[in-house]
Amino acid sequence: MNKIQMVDLKNQYQKIKSEVDSSIQSVIDSTAFIKGGIVDEFANNLANFLSVKHVIPCGNGTDALQIAIMSLGLKPSDEIICPSFTFIASAEVIGLLGFRPVFVDVDKDSFNVTAKNIEKAISVKTKAIIPVHLFGQAAPMEEILAIAKKYDLHVIEDTAQAIGADYTFSNGEKKKLGTIGTIGCTSFFPSKNLGCFGDGGAIFTNDDVLAEKMKMIANHGMKVRYHHEVLGVNSRLDSIQAAILNVKLKHLEEYQAARYKAAQVYTEGLKGIEEIETPVEVPYSTHVYHQYTLKIKNGLRDKLKDFLAENNIPAMVYYPIPLHLQKAFLQIARQGDELKVSEELSECVLSLPMHTELDEMQQSYMISKIKEFFKA
Repeated sequence: MNKIQMVDLKNQYQKIKSEVDSSIQSVIDSTAFIKGGIVDEFANNLANFLSVKHVIPCGNGTDALQIAIMSLGLKPSDEIICPSFTFIASAEVIGLLGFRPVFVDVDKDSFNVTAKNIEKAISVKTKAIIPVHLFGQAAPMEEILAIAKKYDLHVIEDTAQAIGADYTFSNGEKKKLGTIGTIGCTSFFPSKNLGCFGDGGAIFTNDDVLAEKMKMIANHGMKVRYHHEVLGVNSRLDSIQAAILNVKLKHLEEYQAARYKAAQVYTEGLKGIEEIETPVEVPYSTHVYHQYTLKIKNGLRDKLKDFLAENNIPAMVYYPIPLHLQKAFLQIARQGDELKVSEELSECVLSLPMHTELDEMQQSYMISKIKEFFKA
């Protein structure tokens, strides 16, 4: 049996090595390392895949969020609502730009922010919402859009963990996550479902005016060289990373299918263990399983994690401290309400290895060891 890893990028690369190597070599041969034609080609291909008008590549997923917020013309002390149970990037950029993060709780089953919690947190200073599509499936976007319309708020989707997932509206219409709100943002960090071999990110929108502004912001505020219309940043997806992503985009649906199949093997194999809750799939979204995250009951999470490590099985805790309890936010953030679910999840979640290269033998071994632990 091959060594079990949380993410197996090496074996994924081996399967597409000739395509990737050829694409990288073409960039080297061209010497167009920054803003090469392959960056535009990838952006166009991703836009077609997502059915969105504009894709603006940038340096990383955090930059994508920052540039998106910068494009909205907000004022100091304006508030942006985001979940507490997520990675720091979504809230970090709010604080860095001088705005106030407002933390709200999430649903205990889907791990995603709820429309009800968002609405309770809205104040006269609220200007935007950042729903994070956590672990691979959607926040309830139809309900969130209704609230945004009611209170005239922008919606910035953080789809770093759910690129390629589909959202189905109540009328049957389907859209890719990241293309539903005002702006969508994603990360191409290597471990993401669509990942490059370094840092990378992108911004999506159907708004022509915002797209033009975000392109300028990402390029030092320039539309014409040396003419700076706004204060911007230097955030670019380099040509080599674009070349890699252009190849991997062709395989994204195949990767999604492999992840979903692995998730179903886990779910079926772990049935009947009373101390475990397997992931819940919401009816309005496909699940692309960036993570396969369990909830472990009776305070046994850390003991199980240690037992798995002793048996050469990696497992991760995302996220052990909710954002509202992080020292960095104590003086600058506001809580929309009690955040009990976020706190409870931080104490019970455990993510098992999830990637495109998991095989039957590895999963069978992991399931057997988990069953062994709970029988002891």
